[in-house]
Amino acid sequence: MTDTVPVADLVDQHCHGVLRTELGLGTFEARLTAARAPAAPGTTFFDTQTGFAVRRWCPPLLGLEAHCPPAHYLARRRELGVAETSRRLLRATGVSAHLVDTGLPGDLTGPAELASAAGSRAREIVRLEVLAGQVADTSGTVDAFLVNLGEAVHTAAASAVAFTSAAAVTSVGGAAPSAAPEPPGPGRLRVAAGRWLARREEQRRAARRGAGERGGGGAPVEPELLDHLRWSAVACGLPLQLRLGAADPATLAGFAAATEGHGCDLVLLHGYPYHRQAAALAGRHPHVYADLGTVPAWTGARAADVLAEIMELAPFGKLLFSSGAQGLPELHLVGARQFREALGRVLGGWVADGAWTRRDAVRVATMIGSGNARRVYGLE
Repeated sequence: MTDTVPVADLVDQHCHGVLRTELGLGTFEARLTAARAPAAPGTTFFDTQTGFAVRRWCPPLLGLEAHCPPAHYLARRRELGVAETSRRLLRATGVSAHLVDTGLPGDLTGPAELASAAGSRAREIVRLEVLAGQVADTSGTVDAFLVNLGEAVHTAAASAVAFTSAAAVTSVGGAAPSAAPEPPGPGRLRVAAGRWLARREEQRRAARRGAGERGGGGAPVEPELLDHLRWSAVACGLPLQLRLGAADPATLAGFAAATEGHGCDLVLLHGYPYHRQAAALAGRHPHVYADLGTVPAWTGARAADVLAEIMELAPFGKLLFSSGAQGLPELHLVGARQFREALGRVLGGWVADGAWTRRDAVRVATMIGSGNARRVYGLE
């Protein structure tokens, strides 16, 4: 059996807080995947690579046997309580620093609370779309909104470790444009801002009439306004994380080329299943990096194969670990444990074949696990 290469320290360069509330079986299961609908009748999301990984890694930390039935695991979870369960699982990740995207709704722990539970350090990642919504709620006119938005981005840059934004946004017309290779002109920007503010107000009125919509936060940011936000973030010089979602990273080639030399690093988040395209784009531009988040958890037992594919295309100094976890401390643990095992197996195999020395393998493991993130984000 091939020896694995140890992956010691980890910096989780993109994650979210964990829920403070207890979950039932159905609610817990729904948070195991990115699916937007319940599991098909008679099936369960525990029967996924993520579900099997949770059953493998998490029960022993709560005093149960690995692969115990989900109902037994959740009963033990309730017995220990949310706080103790989170503490045990987060501390077992071996993550020394968490970079926390605070832009998701729900009763999630913030950076300081997550760090306290995990025994780590934590910094905040500011989500540009959420920041725009906060400014919109306190700005009466389009002109005031745009002025206040510029000030808010610069203020956030003083304390945040990075900005994050969607790589593409679905507009009212149904198109899904990716980040534009240039900021919008003042006229287009003002029209887009006015249109977005008007739609938010329409939603508020509908909510007051009891039409079922909550507030104005459900209105997607107009593409031109989102381009303005991204370019404002680029001008600040902090790293900009682009959440790929269903977007093909190849569509970002123009934006990547246009931002080169601006002093802002781009980090492509959650590239799977477009991981090869993300890695290739990172290989072409000195300021573009590929995130490995969601690969370990989503691919489970196949994680080593997917990591090896990414490492075929991107220089090792351009790859960053993250868990991408949100809501469940189990996802934080699975992301870290699966990543360590998968990368350790890949590098260990190359050492066994004589392709690498063990010393080089350990050095690269440290780069991907923590060193690259410390360099990109200026962490101590």
